[in-house]
Amino acid sequence: MNKIAFVFPGQGTQYVGMGKELYENNDLAKNEFDKIFSSLDFDLKKVMFEGSEEDLKDTRNTQPAIVAMSLVLEKLLREKGVVPNFVAGHSVGEYAAVGSAGFLSMEDTVKLTSLRGAAMSKVSAEVDGTMAAILGLDSDTIVETLKGVDGVVEAVNFNEPKQTVIAGEKEAITNACIVLKEAGARRAMELAVSGPFHSSLMQPAGEMLKEALEGFEFKNSEVSLIANTTAKEITSVEELKDELYRQSFGPVKWVDTITALKAAGVTKIYEIGPGKVLNGLIKKIDKEIEVINIEKLSDLV
Repeated sequence: MNKIAFVFPGQGTQYVGMGKELYENNDLAKNEFDKIFSSLDFDLKKVMFEGSEEDLKDTRNTQPAIVAMSLVLEKLLREKGVVPNFVAGHSVGEYAAVGSAGFLSMEDTVKLTSLRGAAMSKVSAEVDGTMAAILGLDSDTIVETLKGVDGVVEAVNFNEPKQTVIAGEKEAITNACIVLKEAGARRAMELAVSGPFHSSLMQPAGEMLKEALEGFEFKNSEVSLIANTTAKEITSVEELKDELYRQSFGPVKWVDTITALKAAGVTKIYEIGPGKVLNGLIKKIDKEIEVINIEKLSDLV
């Protein structure tokens, strides 16, 4: 049977004005956005629709903005009668997947994402870390090569077969880039990010998040979420809480996630949210899967 998956993008896909077209031209979108905006203790609407690029790049704003837009688009797609058999998200996109699967209400999902952004922002400011993209080298070689680099440096985002992101201490990342180029990487470039996301250096953010999770009312889901850190299916609240805790300082196994979706019978994936980053990655992982982007109202016709 041909199955459908909804997938949601992560940080780096945001842009000023995101969601504004939906808000101004669709009543359902406006109502859903207003519910989200009124549940927060800061002006996310202003940040998304009018904010400076600098404001939007602040992790505390970026994460809830991406998830809010993704979930409103998801609601509009469901109104068209499209429902998923599976959901998954890349990094913070996993939070949109949580809302899509029904583990949390839309408002609570964005609220929890906001707490995640704040925790990550706080910890990032306290550790001297960064990330780098490694292109043209397989992930097994990267993992093996990093064992010979001093300091904390880890492969964290397995985006597609020849694109892996590493994270860790700044000096270790600089040295790792040199060593990985020598090992055959086509490019090894440091990223303009505020912290070493998904690395073990972020574990204090995970501890803060673990505590915050207890303040939310989760429900078991009938839609399977494919977890970032394991690429395994999750439907129970306990499994989900453990994943959200571990995901803040654990890997994003995107290649394995798409492989798992394919093995489960998924033939069509809707990428829901800002940008088309996941579309490009999925095509490099498996050309047979059809990918449809949902980012603006014209995509829903």
